[in-house]
Amino acid sequence: MTADGKSYVNPDSAPIAEWKTWSWRQYHDDVRAAAKGFLSLGALRYDGIAILGHNSPEWFMAEMAAMYFGGKAAGIYPTDTAEQIQFKSLLSDSSVAVVDTVAAFQKFRAVAKSLPFLKGIVVWGEAPPVDSIDGASGKVECMSWQTLLQRGRELAGGDAALDAAAAVVQPGNCAALVFTSGTTGNPKAVMVSHDNLIFEAACAIGHHVTAFGANAGEQERILSYLPLSHVAGMMVDIIAPLVCTSIKPGYGTVYFSRPMDLKSGALKQRLLAVRPTIFLGVPRVWEKFMEGMQAVGAKMPDGLKKTIVGWAKRTMLAYQKNLQVGGSGVAPLGVGIARKLLVKAKQAIGLEHCKFFLTGAAPISKETLEYFASIGISINEVYGMSECCGATTISTDPEHRWGSIGFSMAGCETRVFRVAEGGGGGKLMESKQSRTNGHLTEEEQGEICFRGRHIMMGYLMNPRLGQQHVDEMKKKNQESIDAEGWLHSGDKASRDTSNMFKITGRYKELIIGAGGENIAPVPIEAGLKRAHGAISNCVMVGDKRKFNVVLITLKAVGATGERAGGNDLEQASMVHCSAGVTTISQAMDDEALIKSIEAAVVATNKNGDVCPSQASHMQKFTILPIDISVETGDITPSLKLKRSELEAKYKKLLDRMYAPENEKVNYVRYQASDTAHLSLLPPK
Repeated sequence: MTADGKSYVNPDSAPIAEWKTWSWRQYHDDVRAAAKGFLSLGALRYDGIAILGHNSPEWFMAEMAAMYFGGKAAGIYPTDTAEQIQFKSLLSDSSVAVVDTVAAFQKFRAVAKSLPFLKGIVVWGEAPPVDSIDGASGKVECMSWQTLLQRGRELAGGDAALDAAAAVVQPGNCAALVFTSGTTGNPKAVMVSHDNLIFEAACAIGHHVTAFGANAGEQERILSYLPLSHVAGMMVDIIAPLVCTSIKPGYGTVYFSRPMDLKSGALKQRLLAVRPTIFLGVPRVWEKFMEGMQAVGAKMPDGLKKTIVGWAKRTMLAYQKNLQVGGSGVAPLGVGIARKLLVKAKQAIGLEHCKFFLTGAAPISKETLEYFASIGISINEVYGMSECCGATTISTDPEHRWGSIGFSMAGCETRVFRVAEGGGGGKLMESKQSRTNGHLTEEEQGEICFRGRHIMMGYLMNPRLGQQHVDEMKKKNQESIDAEGWLHSGDKASRDTSNMFKITGRYKELIIGAGGENIAPVPIEAGLKRAHGAISNCVMVGDKRKFNVVLITLKAVGATGERAGGNDLEQASMVHCSAGVTTISQAMDDEALIKSIEAAVVATNKNGDVCPSQASHMQKFTILPIDISVETGDITPSLKLKRSELEAKYKKLLDRMYAPENEKVNYVRYQASDTAHLSLLPPK
């Protein structure tokens, strides 16, 4: 369904030959025209150009045009409210807003009288409803994207003015703002420079993703679907193809998904059309692919074909295990035949030509990595944050280990430091390198920190927002980058003797047990998901409480991360339920499912790799009536869990889980009165 309640149809893609295309020369010419159009509207050096909309060529051109004349691109989340847009526009001194729809236009219109620098609003997907609106300092011009380009091309002296503006842009100037998700309070604006962007992309392409564009005349294909307001979308979709085409013999081509593809589950149809040669999928995307392919495999009848496919997958998995750092590297007998037999699995999701399969933004389960390894897809992890332009460690096919985030990228320094209680500063000493196997000690863990040319300029502070804002940003900058230039991630990690890094928790998310123990919930949550196929998400709670409990959601039809889905269970959930149980509301009372989850909790508690002590055990669980999602406010647009907000949302439920009357039960049934967010719950 779309936002207005209408059904959304997932049409097949038109043949690639019918897609509208831009050559690199045409792209450059339109960027110049847009930049001159911005200047004609009154945009000045260092001004922000706010961009709000789904991935499109116009998004790319608006961002590059902002950088071209010396401004800074400021990507706005499509889910942002008018109030959030107002704050980001004020912080960035945005003089022009570029949006895709009339609905997005209306968000800016609603706050225009509070934006003193706003001079123009440009709409690329629809015609703007009016030619001008009232702003804080006069009329704000409103026009279509084509009108902006035409105006730029016809601007008297425009080329000379643009060339003069571009000539004074320095590598260290701010090129773009990447707004943090703002899980608490207002978001921060990460300032990334021109040098940051080019260094990061050139480093990854030149030293690690070396085959990308390596052959003259060879096309590299990317499907743009991740939000461009996030650092991953910006780097992979906009910057990397530009750098590849500039410095390598081959050339990059970017294709665009449809606005609702990710939310509606139609991404596969676009992949089948594009057949990308590089693909970055957040863990949730890989999980959805896996679930769909497993569902198809489960329907395969017993027989010779199923036996052969099973052999091929076992053979390929064994080979992929051997290829990890520390593995034997031995190719099992018949691996070549197995690889050929499994090509159809890659073809089914449009990835048979893909050279690099990447994941990032959140932890990915070993189960997911193993599944794709069994069909010949080696997913490599990259790790970083907006503050370091997206990646600071990387895995590659020759150098990877499941559960590791890889090694430090060439040109970047990465260390694990013992830090003061709570992390986020107070660096003490470098942690000991850990063994490859076995439980990690506290001496082998610390905060992962990095420095280099990819580290942000800092968080933007704007004196016009008041002294309190300035003081807060000064404090945030000092906490983020220390006097020696180390960027503090806030993530707890280890580095083993192979120089591979592993994330073991997040300092802000650590649960302090009743006895003062530090408990990292993320590995435990991931372990529980692996232990039970019906679990979509789980959130462990127990900070400063006498024991730990866990909130569980089930796999439901329509749940994508962006969306919560409905009440109907996916087949992966129904196989764990009694006959006839097809909905979440039924499953919440299903004894078979409850007992199986209880067994998974017990098994996870006994797994010393994720639960190293009694204090880390889960004692009670509940099943929530709806999955967590962006639309329900439980996770950020970059799919990071809003842990504290989720706890506040279900406070009544949590209080009941710890209540004396539930002392002797393991499962506490959710009640409608446990949350005030009833409008977001599916019908029973």
